Amino acid sequence: MGFREDVRKIKALADENRLAIMLSLQHGEKCGCVLLEELHISQPTLSHHMKLLCDSDLVKGRKEGKWIYYSISPEGVAAFRQMIRGYARCDCEEKADQAGCGCRA
Repeated sequence: MGFREDVRKIKALADENRLAIMLSLQHGEKCGCVLLEELHISQPTLSHHMKLLCDSDLVKGRKEGKWIYYSISPEGVAAFRQMIRGYARCDCEEKADQAGCGCRA
């Protein structure tokens, strides 16, 4: 993946409502109507946030009747963690001699 895709995924979590949605979904699948009540936001606002989270592959949705049920995507979250590890590491972590590196201080 390129930087553009990575930035899109990082931006998906760069909002307090989307972080709240991710925390809420940690407890299992939820209907959009439940998320609306929990977050006290409008339906168009929820749709916007869910689109960004789904497009980033962090969340998946399934339609049942007129409602959409959302859940965390284990594969998407695993890929996100791996992507972040690629940026948030230091080469000294792989070296036996870490003298001179301040990342572990």
